[in-house]
Order: sequence, then structure tokens, then C-alpha cells
Amino acid sequence: MIRTGSRSFFIASKFLPGRVREAAYALYAFCRLSDDAVDCGGGPAEAVARLRARLARIYAGDPEAEPVDRALADTVSDFEIPKRLFDALLEGLEWDAAGRTYEEIGDLQDYAARVAGSVGAMMAVLMGARSPDLAARACDLGSAMQLTNIARDVGEDARLGRLYLPRQWLREAGLDPDEWLADPVFCPQIADVTARLLAMAEALYTRADAGIHGLDPAFRPAIFAARHLYAGIGGRLRATGLNNVDQRTVLPTHVKLALVGRALRETVSRSAGTAAGAPLPQTAFLVRAIAEHPGPEWQARGGRGRNLDSDLAWLVNLFSGLDDRTAPGRSVR
Repeated sequence: MIRTGSRSFFIASKFLPGRVREAAYALYAFCRLSDDAVDCGGGPAEAVARLRARLARIYAGDPEAEPVDRALADTVSDFEIPKRLFDALLEGLEWDAAGRTYEEIGDLQDYAARVAGSVGAMMAVLMGARSPDLAARACDLGSAMQLTNIARDVGEDARLGRLYLPRQWLREAGLDPDEWLADPVFCPQIADVTARLLAMAEALYTRADAGIHGLDPAFRPAIFAARHLYAGIGGRLRATGLNNVDQRTVLPTHVKLALVGRALRETVSRSAGTAAGAPLPQTAFLVRAIAEHPGPEWQARGGRGRNLDSDLAWLVNLFSGLDDRTAPGRSVR
């Protein structure tokens, strides 16, 4: 599921130590399954209700006889993941099912916090990064990735009748949101709004850097790789004229390789990043949920990660089989 659903996350995940990598795959599989159930099912509201029931059984230790459910049940038990994080994810999917629109940027950040900030929070828990500062930065990173995906997929979403860009921004740029959605064409106004959204995402990536430097060294390569691969989508979009209606931005293999190389350099950098302060108001509830669950004792003792000396050889093998195909879909998941 991860190999075909998200190449950027698949690449980044290969840097995680084995135990956390397998747990991350379980998280990703449930998130992917949830997203697809809402997008592709006959009744989105019914799909969300069904997912809530499955999640309740997972947390009760009685998962359905499905591989994804059983894997996630093991993961939430082993790592003591707060259920509130999954509840937030399903709430965001419920908003999708209801066809919610986003008037202001704060409204869109509320959505990003649920469908992607929650996933960042889950990853923080897997890595033992449960302090408020590190959890807040993980939420920043997840939200930044979601804003990048929204900026990339404007045309694809519009052809499905969806509009995630803040409607207020569109009106300020001189576009009527409903009229544009009825006939989505690329224009300078869409480029301006896209650039504005990417600038906000970039600010969140910068906020996240301090948290990545604060992680256990075993986890930094994967998270820096994810950070730069997703931010690279925004950079590529800007470099190709911000046209997100007529085409879907993808990263060529050589660009991905360069970005992962940059991630490895930052992993061993002495820079600690810039202090980013309190969590966003929209993600504060996720940070509180983590703070209320100290986590398993074994995690507090730490563990060993992969040896960075082997990463170059691994990268050669990875990219020798990597192509530029991307699966359809908008979300980080």
C-alpha cells in the first residue's frame, strides 16, 4: 500500500529503524484505507461510521480479521498511541464526506491539523517524541505537507468538484470560488493564491526543522527526507510556473535523490534549527492528547537505529528501481 500510495513517504520510511518502520507502515495502511473508503465508497458518511466502529474494535484489542486492522491493533498497543489522534483523522475525513468548504486560512488549517497534523502526531509517538515541543513540531510538519498537497492538486480536486483553497483568498485575488469551480482553468489569480499557500507551508517546514533536530539521531534521516521531499513538490511547482490545474507536479528521480542527499547532510549538521514556539492553535489539541499519555516504558529506554554509514549504498539500490509514477489522490496519506 505504501509503495504504490505515496512514493515520497515510502522513500523516507526506509530510513526508519525496523521496529518503528513496521509500525509506520501499519499507521499508513489504516490512513490509506480510511481515505480510500471515504473517497471511493458508495456512501461517505456510512464509510466514516464504519471506520469508527473498526477503530473502536482495534482499541478494544478485538480487531476485525483484516491484515490492516490486526497490524494497527498491535501498533497502538505496543506504542500506546492516544486514540484521540485517530479520532481527529476520522473527523477530518468526515468533513470531506460532508463536502465542507474552507472560507479562511484558519479553517483550512483546522482541516490540515486533522487529516495530516494527526499523522505527524502519530509518528512523533512512534519515535518517542512526546514532549510538547517535539509533538508541536511534528504537527507543523504534517500540516505543511497537507498544504503542499492541496497546492499541488488544485486542478485534480476541482475536476472532482472539490475546492480546498481558502475562498476568501480567491475573492481577494478577484475570483468567484463557485464560478471558478464550475469551469476550473489556470490563471494568474490561481497562481497567486497557490504561491501564498506554498509560502505558508514553507513557514511550517521551517518551524518543523527545530523539532527534527531534536529527535533521536536514528530518526532524523527519515523525517528530514520526508520534509525535503514534500517541500520539494512545492519548489518544483513554483519552478514550473505554479500551473496546478493542467498538470500534476511530480519530482524526477534525480531531484528526489538530491533532496534525500540534502536530508542526510542536515541529519549530521550541528545546527539545531530555530526555536518555533507554541503549537498552532489548530494543532494544540493533538499536542495535549500526547502529553496526557507518557508512553510505554520500553520506549523511554531508547534503542538503536540504522547505521548512517550504510545509507549511501542503500540509496543507490533504492533509486535504481525507482520511477516517477505517482498514484492518484490528494492527501498526505
